[in-house]
Formats: sequence, C-alpha cells, structure tokens
Amino acid sequence: MKRAFRYRFYPTTEQAAELSRTFGWAASVSSITRRWRSAPGPGTASSAGSPTCSPGVALTRWKKSGELAFLTEVSCNPLQQALRHPQTAFADFFAKRAKYRRYKSRKTSRSSAEYTRRAFTWREGRLTLAKVVESLDIGWPRPLPEGAVTVRTPVTVSRDAAGRWFVSPLCEDAIMPALAATNTVGLDAGITCLVTLSTGEKITKPRHERRDRARPARAQRELSCKAKGSANREKDRRRVARDPARIADWRRHFLHKLSTRLVRENQVVVIEDLTVRNQLKNRRLARAISDTAWMDLHMMLEYKCAWYGRDLVVIDCFFPSSKLCGACGTRVAKLPLNVRACTCECGTVHDRDVNAERNIPAAGLAAAACGDGVRPQRESSRTGRSSVKQEHQRATAGIPRL
Repeated sequence: MKRAFRYRFYPTTEQAAELSRTFGWAASVSSITRRWRSAPGPGTASSAGSPTCSPGVALTRWKKSGELAFLTEVSCNPLQQALRHPQTAFADFFAKRAKYRRYKSRKTSRSSAEYTRRAFTWREGRLTLAKVVESLDIGWPRPLPEGAVTVRTPVTVSRDAAGRWFVSPLCEDAIMPALAATNTVGLDAGITCLVTLSTGEKITKPRHERRDRARPARAQRELSCKAKGSANREKDRRRVARDPARIADWRRHFLHKLSTRLVRENQVVVIEDLTVRNQLKNRRLARAISDTAWMDLHMMLEYKCAWYGRDLVVIDCFFPSSKLCGACGTRVAKLPLNVRACTCECGTVHDRDVNAERNIPAAGLAAAACGDGVRPQRESSRTGRSSVKQEHQRATAGIPRL
C-alpha cells in the first residue's frame, strides 16, 4: 500500500530562498495556465506555446521567451508538475467530474511543490532536492515504518501560512492487520460531547478553539494596526496564522488517537452520514460544529478501517436515531435539540445521546447484513411515489463503504 508521511524540516537561509523561488515560479506557471485556458487569445502564454502540448515542451518554449526567462532559475521538475495539475483540473471540469478550478493566493494559502523521482535523492534517511544545496534538516518525531523502505514519487515540499516547512514522501508500506476483534460500536455525533459510543461512553469534546479563543483575537487586533507592506505586518500575519495552525494540530492529534482506538478495539464501526454543510448554516451552532470536526473523524475512520481490515457501516443521515425508542421501537413525533431527555409511551426514560447510540449499531448491522434500508416505512411521500420504491432506492445507504 502507498502511504504519504509528513515531517517538518528546518531549511537554511539558502534552502529557504531557493524553495521560496520554486514555490513562486510554480504558482506563476499554474496561474498562467489557468488564465490561458480560461480566456485563450493573444498574450504571453499563447505566444509561448499551445495548451494542448506536453508540459515539457510548453515549459521549454516559455523559458526561451523573453518575458518568462526567469523560469530557468529553479528546477524544471516542480514547474512541470505545476503545469500538469491545471491541465488535469480543466480536464476533470470539462468531463463534469469536478468544479471549476479556484484561484489560490500565494500569501495566505499553503505553498507547495512536487518533485518526481529524477529530481531528488533519498539515501539513508537523507533527502536532497534538485538545485537545493545540501540535504534537508528533517525533524524525525517518529521514524518511517520498517516496511516503508522504498520512497516513491512524488515528494511534496510545502510551507503553510504560519511559515512552517514540511516534506511529505510517498512510500511503499506493508500494513499489518490488527488483532482479531468481535465487537461492534456505534457512534452518535453530538454538540455537548464529541461522540457517544454504543457502550455508553461519552467522549468529551476538547474545545480547543474555545480554550485558545482570546489569543488569536488579540493578535488579530495588533495586526490591524500595522502598516500594509511593512515587515512588522508580515511578522504579525504569521503570528496570527500560527494560532489556527496550533489549534488544528491539537484537534488532529486528538482525532487520530480516538479513531485508532475505535478501529483497533472493534470489528464493525457504525457511523452516521451527517450533512455538516447544512448544519453549519445555523449561526448559533456553527462555531461549535466546526470545532468538533466530524468529517475529519469520518475520513480517518474510513481509511483506517480499510487499512486494518475492519468494516465501516455508514447509515443514512435521515435515520431517526434519537427519536426512535430503543425498547419498544416507537418513534417520537417531535424532539427539539434543546430536549436532552424524553419519556417514551412505554414508560422508558431515554437520554437523547444514549438512545441514539443504541439504535445506530442495530440499524447499521441490519443494513450490512441484508442491504435493508435504514429509514422507517412511511405512509406517504412528497415525491408522489410509494414508500416501498423509495426505500428500495435508499437501500444502498447502509452498505459498508471501504
């Protein structure tokens, strides 16, 4: 299996200058290609080559032109990669596989460059890039896995908005399957707690953003007082960018530990397919929902289950996990978010989150076993079709996705 590992490195002054030029010229090549494909016509790019020619031929023609001669200052390999990406993006757009390519600013966005196999050397854990003096000083908080001995193409070098440098090699890694497990766990995402497990355990939300909310606000106020274009403004801009980066690192570290624990202890993991984009429209809860990062947890569980041979079952977001009584199966007609506990007609008192996490594993196992739909049968439908036909189309919602 191919896996990418990201490590931070600390470049020298010469290395930082060379990589910064590489990032800048790669962004220029990408912008020229984007303008070229969006509005073809007479101009610098159109006079240098054809958009349909190979990246190597187009780049050679651009270097020979007087206006783009500065491209010879850096390695041609990351420039060719920067030329291939817009072409792939436009091909996907015209084939209706993706949206239109967006513009990315060099100052606020993450800068990166890709080096293929002929543009770097990897010997005994030391990485040397083309036209970069000496090998990179990589910090190794953890070594590469023993099976990941072959570094493949590409190697991505990046710098985030906070000024931190990262290198990400792509390696061949043999992942050992996890120990056998027979447990099944269901996850119910919530606002008051991150997730509630079917075992009754509630994972408390760390509230990283709330804990460090005053510091970014103070740094942002200091940034607004600096003159535009000054060195002090650039210094404060990076200080402002470090706060969200630190919060994101805390959040990612916590989610990685949680997802790894769930995958190793359980054979079947059942989660809900939540529409987070629609939930973020609630202006009162948008900040709390963003801090939970449910989709990041979903993504981690998805690829880790595929790595370790576990089953991930995703049930439909419209399944009434909180409204359905886990004892008698009666569905509550209305259950607002501010109601955290309710009493069923059978007399059972349910905690909202605990009741949901009990219903989710049962629905997920039923969908995985027989492909049954996870939405209840209804007497009428707004589409005018019978509920049986509607359930037949939704039956694939509960099939495991690996």
